Amino acid sequence: MSAEGFGPDLSPSPTPGNTSVPRDTRSKPSAASGGVPDPSPTYLVHASLPPLLLPYPRKILVVIDLNGTLLYRPNRKNPSSFIERPHARRFLSYCVETFLVAIWSSAKPDNVRKMCDQLMTTEQQKKVVAIWGRDKFGLSSSDYKQRVQCYKRLSALWSAPEVASSHPNYANGGRWSQADTVLVDDSLEKARSEPYNLIPIPEFMGDRNEPGYILPQVHDYINECSLQANISTYIRVSPFQSKANFMLGNPGA
Repeated sequence: MSAEGFGPDLSPSPTPGNTSVPRDTRSKPSAASGGVPDPSPTYLVHASLPPLLLPYPRKILVVIDLNGTLLYRPNRKNPSSFIERPHARRFLSYCVETFLVAIWSSAKPDNVRKMCDQLMTTEQQKKVVAIWGRDKFGLSSSDYKQRVQCYKRLSALWSAPEVASSHPNYANGGRWSQADTVLVDDSLEKARSEPYNLIPIPEFMGDRNEPGYILPQVHDYINECSLQANISTYIRVSPFQSKANFMLGNPGA
């Protein structure tokens, strides 16, 4: 399926958010929370190899952020009110039906659940490999309550039993890795430990008339990644870049 299958977005049209609001400043996590990570030497070596195209697409692990990526919360005092990014439900539905999906947000678990309930049916949520919130970042009790920078260490996700066992070839020793994982997020910094698995997209601030068909473009790029023997090598050489002139029905624009 190419992005031409998206068509007009039919979700409700709430009042657009303020697109001029900058991202909140966050402090560095303490040493007790793991500090600021860097890519491991092994990760960088594997990512430095030349990309290799497979003859067929495969099941990959798609890790998706929520707030700022698929949704926008206009009022922190009303944590159950969200504005959906154009095509968010259709994009997420496609990923759930086609690949293995994990949701990972730095929001508190209760808010993560509310966002998931808005975007997915109960049956769709049952198909999701993992739904992780702020409690899955290894933060100290103090950092958990503060506005600290969170880092999505994919190695922690890969090693979690419920995620590891979802690998299509788990019974024969298959495990998720940088070769078969993408992270869709609006924050470059959160992907610091595995930068060549990130599909970086502009932060969504609630503009229902957002230009560029961002999620349909991500949809097409993920399909390209599913044809790679090592996704991190492909992203290193051909990182995702949204096209302002992208048109539905013309994925190559």
